Amino acid sequence: MALFHVGAIAALFFFTWKALFVAIFLWWVAGSLGIGMAYHRLLTHRGFKTPKWVEYFLTVCATLALEGGPIFWVATHRIHHQFSDQEGDPHSPIDGKWWAHMGWILMGKSMHHDATTLARYVPDLAKDKVHVWLTKYHYVPQIVLGAALFAIGGLPWLLWGTFFRTVFLLHATWLVNSATHSWGTRRFATRDLSTNSWWVALLTFGEGWHNNHHAHPTAAQHGFTWYEVDMNWYGIWVLKTLGLAWDIKRVKLAEIERGMVAAPNGRLIDAPPTAEGWAAGD
Repeated sequence: MALFHVGAIAALFFFTWKALFVAIFLWWVAGSLGIGMAYHRLLTHRGFKTPKWVEYFLTVCATLALEGGPIFWVATHRIHHQFSDQEGDPHSPIDGKWWAHMGWILMGKSMHHDATTLARYVPDLAKDKVHVWLTKYHYVPQIVLGAALFAIGGLPWLLWGTFFRTVFLLHATWLVNSATHSWGTRRFATRDLSTNSWWVALLTFGEGWHNNHHAHPTAAQHGFTWYEVDMNWYGIWVLKTLGLAWDIKRVKLAEIERGMVAAPNGRLIDAPPTAEGWAAGD
């Protein structure tokens, strides 16, 4: 982890426009196609279905984020939803904002689940040989990509396309754990501290609409209004248009407001957000 941060800082001294554009493209590949669409909305919550080859391709994209293999990532996130902001939550700001952001990665045990935990939380992925292999060798795609970037664009492409891009995406993803459970607005009265954060949504291609997500976790679309930009949902929509996604789970805000959608995880807050609607900080 420290090596990647050093590499990210070094990238600033090897700036080229081409290297920056490569980094931006790979940020989208790993962050949107990978973490948002694959690890989160497809594998964890099964918000939509795709052909297996598409699922595996998106999962490989996710491994480029350096956030671990699919089985451990999904297990950690499913545990988070079960114990969100309670005892047992692997990354809640109730244990400190630094802990929620990255302390749980550096010092916690959540990325090292035992076989019993994995069998309980990810039995679907544990039976899939491809996901088992990608979990065991999740670093391989990153190494292959790094070698290709160095061969094509030299040190600038390697530093920006691997080190800077990875560190930027890591912190953006971790902001979902820390910032969107600390600051923001709440549309739903969920039992946790989740909030909607427009700026985290921009950094994570739509994952910042976190209160929406915690209220309706299996919904493939996290942005519930036109102004809640959700790039990950747009990607799923493209897959649907191409015939590569189906059984897409959605909820519409208008139907929620009319009481047509069950809300077991938190009712809609009728009044505009006030100070009481903000998540409590430390």
